[in-house]
Amino acid sequence: MNDGVNGVALAVFIFFFVLVTAMGFLAARWRRAANDQSLDEWGLGGRSFGTWVTWFLLGGDLYTAYTFVAVPAAIYAAGAAGFFAVPYTILVYPLIFTFLPRLWSVSHKHGYVTTSDFVRGRFGSKGLSLAVAVTGILATMPYIALQLVGIQAVLDVMGVGGGEDTNWFIKDLPLLIAFGVLAAYTYSSGLRAPALIAFVKDTLIYIVIAVAIIYIPIKLGGFDDIFAAAGDKFDESGKGGLVPDHGGQWTYATLALGSALALFMYPHSITATLSSRSREVIRRNTTILPLYSLMLGLLALLGFMAIAAGVKVENGQLAIPQLFENMFPDWFAGVAFAAIGIGALVPAAIMSIAAANLFTRNIYKDFIKPDATPAQETKVSKLTSLLVKVGALVFVLGMDKTVAINFQLLGGIWILQTFPALVGGLFTRWFHRWALLGGWAVGMVYGTVAAYGVASPTQKHFGGSSEEIPGIGEIGYIGLTAFVLNVVVTVVLTFAMRALKAPDGVDETKPGDYTADAGDPGVEVELPPATAGTSH
Repeated sequence: MNDGVNGVALAVFIFFFVLVTAMGFLAARWRRAANDQSLDEWGLGGRSFGTWVTWFLLGGDLYTAYTFVAVPAAIYAAGAAGFFAVPYTILVYPLIFTFLPRLWSVSHKHGYVTTSDFVRGRFGSKGLSLAVAVTGILATMPYIALQLVGIQAVLDVMGVGGGEDTNWFIKDLPLLIAFGVLAAYTYSSGLRAPALIAFVKDTLIYIVIAVAIIYIPIKLGGFDDIFAAAGDKFDESGKGGLVPDHGGQWTYATLALGSALALFMYPHSITATLSSRSREVIRRNTTILPLYSLMLGLLALLGFMAIAAGVKVENGQLAIPQLFENMFPDWFAGVAFAAIGIGALVPAAIMSIAAANLFTRNIYKDFIKPDATPAQETKVSKLTSLLVKVGALVFVLGMDKTVAINFQLLGGIWILQTFPALVGGLFTRWFHRWALLGGWAVGMVYGTVAAYGVASPTQKHFGGSSEEIPGIGEIGYIGLTAFVLNVVVTVVLTFAMRALKAPDGVDETKPGDYTADAGDPGVEVELPPATAGTSH
């Protein structure tokens, strides 16, 4: 790592940062509606994005700076086990093809902005809606924090901010500036800002990976030498390997499956989805998004390259930025660092908007001010998005980075517990609202307690997301075990509620709402459910 500042790399990084900052503020004028004082406009970009804008937005949303840093870092530390991210992103697209178009259709018909809006409208339960909203906010907060961790990793490698003994304000000033800019243009432009910036972000990432996958192996003697060096390292350390051992195969498979089920439960994934202008846009995107999985597979190989290049870092999150610093010319290292930095700004903006929309629609409007006007909703959501980012910044500056990582792993376990209410509700009304709430509570409690009991060499609690699967004896992903328990409890309680004739909530949706498209005759967006009868 450089003792001083890499001036050339920093200059290139600043150039791209200024460019996307300007784009972020100019985005407020992009496709601007006559009345922008509504969550449809600020929080969903007017529901106007076509296939390519949606593709870049979803890509910018799902493949983040933390993905860029953490996936190859996992390969660097644990070997092939870190490749679980590749099969899970392959599994997820056929899965979402089955339910995302239905969610888009019913949300367009009824003016739903969040998943909790749909759950409330489908099951007539503000309590279940609140549970989904709180889970989404809790799961999103550490995810935003990790985007800031990604920016900080790049700044550390460039030598910006001084050493560990530097005054905290000077050391963290670059991150504070990046945060301030992010907060300002998100407040001003809403979802249009990350949608526009995503074009730059994804283009840079594709260029960097294409160059890295060709240039770095040439410098290191080819892939044979790279894999040989990685194999030797894992043989010596006894940790990980080029192929998961038998004991790790259950962990690998359950983590991939559980992560695939959870990915589009996150509020930011749904926010990007609902910003699309038609049902067909969603269907097209589920067929072309796997291109990002190809990119992810190549990206993961950088972990082995870092081993072969002799990169030595105490914090694994710095492995890939340090690899770029060591292997690339300074100017192109700056391009790579810009790709990571911008790759943090785009998802952080979308995540903060998604969390703010949940708070505004499903806590503020449902429980605090039911008669809030669209303009008041928009103002509250803007302010909440700022508070969410401040919370993430405090999290990053005030706590150990491993804590943020562990809370993000816990967030994945939590968000998976909303799957039965959301996806189940899109296909059937059989599940009882109270049974869904009971299943969610059991899954949340089990997942949290089980994760709390996982120790690691550096931590006594929350040291990982895998534990022994009850009744099977193999080590597997806690989130998937909690999900299975959630579903079992939901089914059993639904039978009990039906037998006891417990009252159902009022379903404000109709079967035709789930297949309607924007251009269908007679399909008009209704008033948001909070103004169209939400007393049930």
